[in-house]
Amino acid sequence: MFPHSSTQCNVESALNQVLELGRWLAGAVAAGTAEHEVERHLFTRLLAVGATLLGEFLASVGPGDLGEAVTLGDGRVLRRLPEPSQRRLVTVFGPFAIPRAVYGSRFGQRIELVPTDQRLQLPDADVSYLLQDWGQQMGVEQPFGTVAGSLRTILGLSQSVDTLEHGNRQMAEAAAAFRAQQPAPDPAAEGELLVVSEDNKGVPMVRPVEAAPVGAHRKKGEKANKKQMACIGVAYTVDRQVRTPQELVAALFRDPGHARGEAPEACQKRYWAELTRDVAGAVVRAQDQVFQHLRDEVKRRRTQGQVLVHLSDGQASLADDRAKYLPRDRRTVDILDLLHVNPRLWEAAHLFHAEGSDGATAFVRQHMLLVLQGKAKQVVADLRRAGAGLRGAKAARLRKACAFLANNLHRMHYGRYLRAGYPIATGVIEGACRHVIKDRMERAGMRWKVPGAEAMLELRTIETNGDWAAFQRHRIDAETRRLYPHAEFLAAAA
Repeated sequence: MFPHSSTQCNVESALNQVLELGRWLAGAVAAGTAEHEVERHLFTRLLAVGATLLGEFLASVGPGDLGEAVTLGDGRVLRRLPEPSQRRLVTVFGPFAIPRAVYGSRFGQRIELVPTDQRLQLPDADVSYLLQDWGQQMGVEQPFGTVAGSLRTILGLSQSVDTLEHGNRQMAEAAAAFRAQQPAPDPAAEGELLVVSEDNKGVPMVRPVEAAPVGAHRKKGEKANKKQMACIGVAYTVDRQVRTPQELVAALFRDPGHARGEAPEACQKRYWAELTRDVAGAVVRAQDQVFQHLRDEVKRRRTQGQVLVHLSDGQASLADDRAKYLPRDRRTVDILDLLHVNPRLWEAAHLFHAEGSDGATAFVRQHMLLVLQGKAKQVVADLRRAGAGLRGAKAARLRKACAFLANNLHRMHYGRYLRAGYPIATGVIEGACRHVIKDRMERAGMRWKVPGAEAMLELRTIETNGDWAAFQRHRIDAETRRLYPHAEFLAAAA
């Protein structure tokens, strides 16, 4: 049976350790010991005290022996197996071996009841929930080899990269259920405009077995590493910010003396990231998955009469999926990210002026002002007229830049957008694409398999959303309910 109170724990050993630590501290004062040495010694010894106390707690809970047989609430009789079982649990204080009585319907059959595990609400894995939390929160930011080294340095624990990678995939399995039960953001904290945006980024994948060996000669245009496309999307709200074309040009060119106004803050950002992958022989497109998330978020968050702004680059597939998944009404606005107009103007400028010249800067400045005034069609006409004398590669480059602008004129009414206070650049999604995908998944030498990449995307977006703590509580509660269906029975037995 279980003790009725944890106060029965024998803490004398831990108290002795603390007293000894106090005596050491007094000696350190007298000896002039440096602060960093004292800090390191205290931390190491306090970990040892924690290990002692946790060990006493586990011992006090006991093996959970409820007798030779127990009758469950449904009338089934379970019998205690002849040999006790030992459970390994790795905690932030070190590993522990927990002896437990186990029960089943008959010898050799599946174990159906382990009272100690249920009393302690132990995880499915042999790593404690707190250590899982810390390891994976570090792992969404740093390579798992770095995480293993940090845990070894800080806690004195040895966790393999394989263990951390497996834990990452296992933790990510709870992400979908967590997302599904999340409430809509607080309406009182929302901004005026609802904005959605998305972008794509390649993830370097492990070279397939049948691929050419690393040292083999590659054909022209063939890349050394295979990439699989990931898509990231975001929904947020923001207040309007009315600006003039002149103000925006001054900001873009960082004019001296230009007082940059404080931009309204994006409110309650929610990100989703998916990897294009094969599931049961069928290709699951990352863009489809992300746009479905965005569609559902718009349904949940958009208030009556609220303007929906869709910001994206000029990629045709994004425009196609936007038409397929997102609403289009008189209160929706599609905007081409201005930062995808800017490089086209610079490319055109360098066809007529030397790179880095004042002439090139003046060229871009003049045409950018016209674009922001809502005269993009005129800019395209001017560029084509100016390039009439170009030949060869220069002519081809200008045609390509003009074609991009001409194909997106319906999303380039920037004069109107600025007067309405709409955002016209995708800084939020561009930053997320870099942070969520590139900064973690495109480090030197990194190669991913699909399960690991998908799991990492799930957990990085949860962390980026600021939902890490809530996610940990949800997954622990869900796993506890799954692992321990006899909670009421044991509570009555105690």
